[in-house]
Amino acid sequence: MIPRHQNMEDSKVIRGLGKDKSLCRPFSDLKAIYQAAIKRVDPYAMVRSRVALAGNTLQIRLDNRDTCLDLDKFDKIYVLGAGKATAPMARAMEEILGSKLSGGLISVKKGHTNTLNKIEIIEAGHPVPDENSARAARQIIDIAAKGDDTTLFINLISGGGSALLSCPGECRGITVTLADKQKTTELLLACGAGINEINCVRKQLSGIKGGKLARHMYPATSVSLILSDVVGDDLGAIASGPTAPDFTTFAQALGIVKKYGLSSRLPAGAAKMLEAGAEQESDEGDARDETVFSKVHNILLGNNLAALTAARQKAESLGYNTLVLGSRITGEAREIAKVFSGMAQDLALGSLPPKHPVCVLAGGETTVTIRGNGKGGRNQEMALSFLQELENNPWGIENIFFLSGATDGNDGPTDAAGAFASLDVLRSGNQAGLDIQDYLGRNDSYTYFDTAGYLFKPGPTNTNVCDLQILIVK
Repeated sequence: MIPRHQNMEDSKVIRGLGKDKSLCRPFSDLKAIYQAAIKRVDPYAMVRSRVALAGNTLQIRLDNRDTCLDLDKFDKIYVLGAGKATAPMARAMEEILGSKLSGGLISVKKGHTNTLNKIEIIEAGHPVPDENSARAARQIIDIAAKGDDTTLFINLISGGGSALLSCPGECRGITVTLADKQKTTELLLACGAGINEINCVRKQLSGIKGGKLARHMYPATSVSLILSDVVGDDLGAIASGPTAPDFTTFAQALGIVKKYGLSSRLPAGAAKMLEAGAEQESDEGDARDETVFSKVHNILLGNNLAALTAARQKAESLGYNTLVLGSRITGEAREIAKVFSGMAQDLALGSLPPKHPVCVLAGGETTVTIRGNGKGGRNQEMALSFLQELENNPWGIENIFFLSGATDGNDGPTDAAGAFASLDVLRSGNQAGLDIQDYLGRNDSYTYFDTAGYLFKPGPTNTNVCDLQILIVK
């Protein structure tokens, strides 16, 4: 039952809070803090606040430097891009450029769309690429290849772009198929590999990632406006770096495959191409021409730290003594949950400063090693593991409230951003006869929280800057 003081919007995303109003504000605050973080990294607002047209000069304003382009030098201006946050960025660029824009094409995750006039949208598969991912890549390469010295490409890049642009690569006459790339992606996502490792393999098997889009665009000038979903903001890792120099190698990709025991499970085409590439590197060294990047401007617009800054400001405005742990949290989701739960219990018992009420914030991107065939994502897995720790160590748990959520609104292949954990959630699960260990063992966190009524479903946010963890201790 939803408490009467909650609005209808709250009831859509937080279910099963019970009748005790003393428990309701922390859940409402968790949601408000999350939403403040999302608002700060709204892609449309970021582009409009940073990019402007002054006469015929395109100005891109940043904290440490400005980039200015004289548009009189260009006969054609195209917008290209891929990512979950790309559609609102494209809308902003259409408004800014107006009649100066010649056209363009972006690839977005299904449902993460917007209304555009001159820029075509292709909705493609994520996290595993599909036929639309391949079609989008082919069409973008075709547009890029037509550029010359009088062409300006504005590339809009955000998290998810790796799956949304899928162009099979070639090495020494060996090519991979879309099916090869799909199976390889599934294996990498299931084995617990980090995003940088996954993207290293993706880049070697691709004809557009790892700076290859920049090579297709050369000798045109290009500006890439980038929203980071990668811990550390490595431009070569965000969407697998289509316009950034690639410093990874085929040999490194093979090492990652071996590290996770995938050598015998990799599709034959993918395995042969990685091996051929490693042999070529051994025979010829790195023969890549980096001069193409002399005409590329890669600009980072927003990241997880910006979201955390806004979350901290909102938490403080709600009266919480707030700590930000950092924006680079990585590792197995269920192991990171143990760190949060241990800290939460110390805070709840007053063993650590600051004084109550406390809000602890963190961000990053954890991983999940798939052990079962359940439904969920890394944020739901973290919340369920956190809940298990509360069940096993119940000291002070009546004052502990936790939310782990994906900033794009979709945690893994689900319609939830994440889930809540607290004593109220535990009671609801127990009343429904749910066994936490059973659901963790099957990686079925979504079903647990769906049954208990504590999934967090804000819907697609059209942004993507990794994940957020929000811990409140009363």
